[in-house]
Amino acid sequence: MGVVRTAAFGLALAAASLPAAATDVKFSLDWAFQGPQAPFLLALERGYFRDQGLNVTMDRGFGSGDVPIKIAAGTYDVGIADINPTIRLRLENPDSTLFTPFIIYEASPLAVMTLKGQNIRRPQDLAGKILAAPETDSGRQLFPAFARAVGLDLNSVRWQTVSPQLRETMLVQGQANAITGFITSGILSLRAAGVPADDIVTFRYGDYGVDLYSTSLLMTRRWAEANPRAVTGLITAIVRGQNEARRDPAAAIAALKRRDPLINEAVERERMELGFRELTFTPHVVANGFGRIDMARLQRSIDIVREAFNIARPLAASEIYDPRFLPEAAALAVAQ
Repeated sequence: MGVVRTAAFGLALAAASLPAAATDVKFSLDWAFQGPQAPFLLALERGYFRDQGLNVTMDRGFGSGDVPIKIAAGTYDVGIADINPTIRLRLENPDSTLFTPFIIYEASPLAVMTLKGQNIRRPQDLAGKILAAPETDSGRQLFPAFARAVGLDLNSVRWQTVSPQLRETMLVQGQANAITGFITSGILSLRAAGVPADDIVTFRYGDYGVDLYSTSLLMTRRWAEANPRAVTGLITAIVRGQNEARRDPAAAIAALKRRDPLINEAVERERMELGFRELTFTPHVVANGFGRIDMARLQRSIDIVREAFNIARPLAASEIYDPRFLPEAAALAVAQ
């Protein structure tokens, strides 16, 4: 009997020492495999998610307006996307529980881009022009906020709906007068198409008072509350991926190329590093680390979206952003 008890105790001890089963996570990126997506792929390839007990599968995205819809439908558990289309979705759908526990881009990349030959020298010159973008493009979805800020009649512009791959091509070929999108996608894709940097005219939304936070980790409250350790692990791995990609950009672009062998490595590295300089590693983030969100600023950005779409229902910043899942400060620090 003693031998049996000893054997049973040994089996129980062995079972207790086994690592817990990894949590499966279906993860959507916000856009195609480009430079800004490389840090996430680097984190996946180097096992940073696995180190957090997560079995992550990661797919390309089709725009920040598409990601929250797919998360709400259960196609993905989590995703990264510009937070502002999600804010609009929450304003228009009170039953939605989509939120972010972690904001990655401290500055907004949203912009209208055109070429000098179009003679659009100021935002008001967009009146009567054709703008090309996918319907799910965050720049297009938030264009009403930009138009409101610059005093442009929304009905004075016409939209051409295109696939992500054709957006810049439409502008280069003269089939559209301007495009909307992230500066990291639009400017670098135009340059990759042979457009000289001096020929690109950019109107960044933030330069005209549309001061918004941007790319964030999105999920439903239900998934987060059921998987709190996974949420914290995701944030930890994402920060590690951002830091390592900044420290070793060649490795990040190599990880990107393994997912899409057709990329132009030089262009995508420049695209990624532009995002680091302008959006992710801002002076505020470098000084204070990730996750230090100004709730008053976030509330103002929510109200910008609400007013742009004439939505009366208020939405508190605490409903869209919840920092309770953040890891300890050391895991949020910017690596020097």
